[in-house]
Amino acid sequence: MQLAVRLRKNVAMMDLQTFLAEWQNDTQTISVHSSGSTGIPKIFHVAKQRMLASAKQTCDFLGLKAGDTALLCMSLDHIGGKMMVVRTIERGMRLLSVCPSGNPLSDQSLSALPEPNVEITFAAMVPLQVYNTLQHPKETERLKQIKQLIIGGGAVDERLLTILKDFPNPVWSTYGMTETLSHIALRRLNGAQASAYYEALPNVALSLNDEGCLVIDAPNVCSSQLTTNDLAHLRIEHDAEGRKKYLFQILGRKDNVINSGGVKIQIEAVENLLQPHLAEPFAICKRRSEKYGEEVVLVTESVALETIKKLCETLLPKYWQPKHYQHFEQIPLTPTGKIARAEIARILQTMQE
Repeated sequence: MQLAVRLRKNVAMMDLQTFLAEWQNDTQTISVHSSGSTGIPKIFHVAKQRMLASAKQTCDFLGLKAGDTALLCMSLDHIGGKMMVVRTIERGMRLLSVCPSGNPLSDQSLSALPEPNVEITFAAMVPLQVYNTLQHPKETERLKQIKQLIIGGGAVDERLLTILKDFPNPVWSTYGMTETLSHIALRRLNGAQASAYYEALPNVALSLNDEGCLVIDAPNVCSSQLTTNDLAHLRIEHDAEGRKKYLFQILGRKDNVINSGGVKIQIEAVENLLQPHLAEPFAICKRRSEKYGEEVVLVTESVALETIKKLCETLLPKYWQPKHYQHFEQIPLTPTGKIARAEIARILQTMQE
């Protein structure tokens, strides 16, 4: 995912009191909306007990304890925000809540807290929030002071990794989805324990199907096995007690493959090659082609399309080079900051008609 400096505004945003009332009522489930990054958002009804089980796994893994301070700065409309609250309930942490925004550690955001300078033990953010925060020295220092920071909802950009690797406290990238009640694996981004691999949480088993997609077996949080669309490299090791450790890398999404004239092109691979060289937000997508079946399209918020075209011709293999370049005033994003590829595809199809 390419970084932008905005978050979508959501006028129907759930507030903390509404969520707590839903959590404390007599029903056994909570309604959760998926992000809609690859299709139409869906509504799931998930068991509160499974949410508590997921929260316990994360808190145990990170060593969080009663009395720690957790910062809620994500929307409660989606699983990431909901699970932050559930973790504080499960572990008996103190919850600090600020209005979801692109700059959750700004003076304006923190002014709503009873103690703006309180030490934050644990926080979860999407990559866009981290990116925005790092543009301001004062906010960056606050980010560095968070004892355990998890980043979810999208891929962590290589430029962010370069900055975060020297942070003094643990920073983690998460892997998961709405169906897994937030994440089922964490990857350390900084310090001596930094790794290119995600490590599955306890009570989570992983495998690959015949297509190379990750299959998740997490009975504490999912009632059945979940086959993802994520192509992965999986490694299984054993700890000192002989227990299996599942380590994996995500190679890209199965549905993010462009079959152009019989050549299969992974969208993420193209974006990764271009990302260090393009300053403006962009995305690689596909559209119908009479000649090729599908063709590579680059959409960007930059107006310098000819410059970008020449860059692509230099950097990319011939068959990966976009056949079309399209300027967007704003690249569509989901509420959690992911590229809304389904919406981009819809717009491109409309332009062809």
